[in-house]
Amino acid sequence: MDNIDDEIAIQKQVTLIPANEGNRDAVGEHMIGMLLSLMNNLNRSDQQVRAGQWLREANRGYELKGRTVGLIGYGHNGMAMAKKLSGFDVKVLAYDKYRTNYTDEYAEEASMENIYEQANIISFHIPLTAETKGMIDDAYLSKFNKPIFFLLGARGEIVQVPAVLNGLDKGRILGAAFDVLPVEKFPKLGEQTWYPDLISRDNVILSPHVAGWTFESYYKLSEVACR
Repeated sequence: MDNIDDEIAIQKQVTLIPANEGNRDAVGEHMIGMLLSLMNNLNRSDQQVRAGQWLREANRGYELKGRTVGLIGYGHNGMAMAKKLSGFDVKVLAYDKYRTNYTDEYAEEASMENIYEQANIISFHIPLTAETKGMIDDAYLSKFNKPIFFLLGARGEIVQVPAVLNGLDKGRILGAAFDVLPVEKFPKLGEQTWYPDLISRDNVILSPHVAGWTFESYYKLSEVACR
């Protein structure tokens, strides 16, 4: 939807139908996969074993059970992720500025202050708007009381990447996973000043904007629009 000029569409009497239900399960599964990989150092330890290194203590992981996950945005994707987290014995807090009374069996409605205070893991599920563009900056990340794992599978332009790198340097962020970035595709991505630093870190996981792009979602997106 954010690739479409909705005002022009309205003028032309074109109906816009978002199909978020079609890939919400794919997004939820992908982001949990990235989280588990981060918490258990799977990418790093895989590379080390392939290179002939057997470093057990250096790759001691964290368990998800007992931790608090903060979901920023509780629409289709946020709800799908909360449902998939329900088997991990975690506490899920959800903040959505544009909804009320949305506590359900998978997540508890919370203020951002609650999330700043309690969360061990943060996952973003909000659209790109004038309000959210660049919102994840140094000031935003400094408000969390505990070191966090940072997950971004929404829209890349809501984050200022140098702020996440600063958080990693200061130990405020334990690991970061990006399925989306403010600049995507090469060669432009490789030209960003922050890119060499980002890819040099073994507690950062990257994927090329594919969280919602599975063989199943390819069909389901079309099915939702059709129905």
